[in-house]
Amino acid sequence: MPMSPTASTEISPADAATAPLWRAVQAFRLVTLLYAVGQQIASVPYYQNQRLSWVFIALMVVWSGLSALMLSQWRDDVARVRVWVVIGDHLVVIGLIAATRLVADYDWYHGHQTLPTTMWAANAVISAAILRGPVAGIASGLSIAAVIITVRDQWGQDVWADATAPVLVSVGLALGLAANTARRAQEQLQRAVRLTAAAEERERLAREVHDGVLQVLSYIKRRGSEIGGPTEELALRAGEQEVALRVLISEQGVREDAGGAEVDLRPLLTVHATPKVFVSTPGEPVWVGHWAAGEIAAAVATALVNVELHAGPDAKAYVLLEDMGDELIVSVRDDGVGIAAGRLAEAEAEGRMGVSRSIVGRVGALGGIAELLTEGSAGDGVEWEFRIPRDARRPGASGTMNGTAKGAVR
Repeated sequence: MPMSPTASTEISPADAATAPLWRAVQAFRLVTLLYAVGQQIASVPYYQNQRLSWVFIALMVVWSGLSALMLSQWRDDVARVRVWVVIGDHLVVIGLIAATRLVADYDWYHGHQTLPTTMWAANAVISAAILRGPVAGIASGLSIAAVIITVRDQWGQDVWADATAPVLVSVGLALGLAANTARRAQEQLQRAVRLTAAAEERERLAREVHDGVLQVLSYIKRRGSEIGGPTEELALRAGEQEVALRVLISEQGVREDAGGAEVDLRPLLTVHATPKVFVSTPGEPVWVGHWAAGEIAAAVATALVNVELHAGPDAKAYVLLEDMGDELIVSVRDDGVGIAAGRLAEAEAEGRMGVSRSIVGRVGALGGIAELLTEGSAGDGVEWEFRIPRDARRPGASGTMNGTAKGAVR
């Protein structure tokens, strides 16, 4: 059955990384084949069975052409059988080494190279190294060196004066390391491409959602807070859903690729930027744990909801992220009506736990400090300052720091 166009052209990332290596080493195979043929011409007068030696050399030439053709292909259907070509490479090399005893006597092969020279035999070692890395390359080099030494009957003091084993092992190690480096570079490139695509998709999704759902939620929140009474609860719920949706949008593309590792905090904050909300972040990525980044973003979002609900219709908010090395400082400030002294404690006593749980509680769980800097300064706006240790971890994880939370419910 013929292969489909997709199957014949697609290539896995690992094969894409090593494909240039496979093609490059086939040039080395050609050079070593020419050297082996030259050695055959120089050595054939000393063989006992000259005609048989030419048969073996012809086999070497045919196999060199076939293996070079198969190993240099980029197509995925060929790449799948590459392992069998490499195994065949080893069998042919070992067979030709052993065949040296069929064409020459002991006095000759004990002091000279075997029928396929050490240079040509190195092709099998190179193939193993590219296919499976430096360990396979070293193992292949040692195996073929052992076969050569055995066929030449050089186990003894002569083996330490022969460069065969060091050469083959060095080739296997070097090419194996090169192949692994190429694979890692390809993986990093693929990850960068995925992150870029995810960021573009996140921006597109954020624009579409902002033009629809977020504007409706923002309108309900604003109107509900203006009317007051029973609609104030509706406004509060709409604000909470707006916060959750903004955080969800900002995290798209981060969850899949981060895998629990560190993520850049900046996009989680800049997603809140609007004509009335100004977000300033460092020029370089601010890497924090994925869970910690989500908690910080949620605390900032809650503070911004409070600004919109309580600071006044014309109030503007300013979010500033500072990376101090061992800790992060996030400030959320507005130029609204401010807050009366004791109002937060009063609200908490009334059972309104929004700030204590969504802001102070979140930052405290990170081992940080959430401090209200402007309580009692009516007319000067409100400013929250969050100080979070750089190594903040999920509660219960090793190394979690105990936090301090200053402030109360607004």
